[in-house]
Formats: sequence, structure tokens, C-alpha cells
Amino acid sequence: MNQIKLKDIKPMIAISDNSVYVAAVLIVVATLVVMAVIYLILRWYKHKNRINKRREYFKMMQHIDFNNPKQAAYDITKYGYIFRGDSPRNSEMYENLVQRLQKYKYKKIVQDMDDETKGYFELYKGMIDV
Repeated sequence: MNQIKLKDIKPMIAISDNSVYVAAVLIVVATLVVMAVIYLILRWYKHKNRINKRREYFKMMQHIDFNNPKQAAYDITKYGYIFRGDSPRNSEMYENLVQRLQKYKYKKIVQDMDDETKGYFELYKGMIDV
């Protein structure tokens, strides 16, 4: 019979296997995504529960007691300072108000606060945007 020519089986070839590197990259990317999500959630939660200093000071300004004019003058000066830089008009109004309050500060006994100063204070409160 005729002899069939058979070809020899070739030896195995080395195939590069990159699956370990692909898995490592996927794990790193997944970890970074999870960390980014956790960071954004914590940032949102912190921002949501943050105390707004301007809002708190404005609330305190709403409840200033004019029965003690000396303490009221100090409180108006303290709480009004944060709103001073909002605009040049606010800055000018604040400086005017502080000058009017000087006669109620740094003295042992002070008189009652006059209506004009209270009016300036009410006008200043009306200019504030919280």
C-alpha cells in the first residue's frame, strides 16, 4: 500500500498569559472606585451636617436682648462682623453701626440704647443675605 506521509507533531509553543496582570489591574481599579464612592458619601454627609456659621450668627442677631445695652453692643459688634465683607455697603453700614455702639461699650454704667441705633441695627439686619 501507499504510505501516507505523516507530519510530525510539533512541540508546544509558549503562549504568554497576561490574566494575572489583567486581574490585578481590575482589582486596583475596583478598589479605587469603591474608595472614591466612600469619599464622596462622607463628603456629602459632612457637608450636609456642617454648621453654617453665618446662619447661626444671624439667628443670634435676631434674638439680641436690648435690656442690657452693654452686652447688646458687644453682641452686635461680634455677630455683625462676619457679614461686614459681603459688600462695600455692608462694610460702611457696619462701621457706622460700630461707631454708634462705642458709647455703650467700655463703661461701667451705660444708658439705654437709643431708637436711632436700634434702627441702624434693624437696617443692617435687613441688608444681610444668609
